[in-house]
Amino acid sequence: MLSRPRSIFGESTSLGRTARGFATLLLAAAVALSGSVSAFAQNVPVVRDAEIEALVRDYARPIFKAAGLANDGIDIVLVNDQSFNAFVTGRRLFINTGALVTAETPNEIIGVIAHEAGHIAGGHQQKLRDQLDRAKTMAIIATLLGAGAIVAGATTNSKGLAGAGMGVAAGGGEMAQRSILAYQRTEEITADRSAITYLNATGQSGMGMLKTFARFQSALSLSGTQVDPYRISHPMPQERIANLEVLVKQSPFVNAIDPPALQQRHDMMRVKIAAYMQGQAAVARLMRKNPTSLASRYGDAQQTYLYGNPTAALTKTAALIKEQPKNPYFQELRGDILMKINKPQDAADAYAKAASLDPARSGLLLVSLGQALMAVGTPDSLKKAVVQLNNGVGRDKENAEAYRFLAQAYGEEGDIPAADLATAEGHYYAGDYKNAKIFAMRAQQKLKRGEPRWVRAQDIINYTPSNKPK
Repeated sequence: MLSRPRSIFGESTSLGRTARGFATLLLAAAVALSGSVSAFAQNVPVVRDAEIEALVRDYARPIFKAAGLANDGIDIVLVNDQSFNAFVTGRRLFINTGALVTAETPNEIIGVIAHEAGHIAGGHQQKLRDQLDRAKTMAIIATLLGAGAIVAGATTNSKGLAGAGMGVAAGGGEMAQRSILAYQRTEEITADRSAITYLNATGQSGMGMLKTFARFQSALSLSGTQVDPYRISHPMPQERIANLEVLVKQSPFVNAIDPPALQQRHDMMRVKIAAYMQGQAAVARLMRKNPTSLASRYGDAQQTYLYGNPTAALTKTAALIKEQPKNPYFQELRGDILMKINKPQDAADAYAKAASLDPARSGLLLVSLGQALMAVGTPDSLKKAVVQLNNGVGRDKENAEAYRFLAQAYGEEGDIPAADLATAEGHYYAGDYKNAKIFAMRAQQKLKRGEPRWVRAQDIINYTPSNKPK
């Protein structure tokens, strides 16, 4: 169930002419390069959903293999943002829900992923670090030279020399800023070309990329904004289209289309995001094209659950399950509805069925199962809840919310040291390191020194940004 660093793929924005603008550029790039920090600690508005995460991973898998990244452990993170954008930090690829719901075909999103894979495979983040170091050196030297001229002007009572010194200082920042932006534009072109290589290697069309850039160009034209192409971090959309159009149309896969089953999953994803994030009007717009499709009926069941009658939502979900009995996410929706009407045992059965059908083995479904078992409220169901919640965080260790449910379950069992350690884990993965350490120390006081849980608590207590425990 559905619960900004520097843009790399998305629309570019112009930067100011001042030294402050250059500092902003350096700060934004530094944030984008801080891959050792979890998404939650970066305060990125993360969205979690088993169905959407599984689909996007399916999009990415062949692309990552073609890029030589299949064994690199690239995480895909969904961001609750309505703009069409994606970016990479460290070994994480972030995709906005706005991109997922706007893209009409899987191929458009696969093109986005291929572009981002080009950045990762090309080592562009490390290269950008090197460029930033050089740019900062240029700016510092220019500032020192300018300051020297200003001092000389003051001591000789020469206003002209002092003014020239100020110009040198400002010009140095300007030169450094332009150097970084030019470098970034070059890397964007390289990533675009790498994306076409990966798409060809996987037998997929690049037309989705062209459609995306055409969308950017249309939005830019409609806005009436005058953009200086030398003051942005991306090539202009029209330039990107010109650079890629020949390559795309020469490909033997130019006319390749997405498999119908994949398109259906994409349509279901779009309507789900619309239901949870954009409201009933957005769902109605998506359903209008084909109101009897499976995706439209899924959207209808979702919005009936969210905004209407749960009993009616159950009936609509039962029809979906009858049509696709092996779809784990229809069972998940059934569990969500049953929880809403306070039938936790039936909900637990639905979540257990969903988890058993889930080929992606998402930890999120196990966490939902654990929550339902907690709500049943018997000693036996509570023990089962602890097992399922532990299984859930075992598959998805950075799920901060899951640790909070686990802490509650341990607390209800009377296992206070385990509850404190789970609370510490939740704070840790949420980026609240102060409280993580407090609860880790509390847990240690009740644990035997040297046992695995005591050692894990010590890892959290010893945390510093340079030695984050795994």
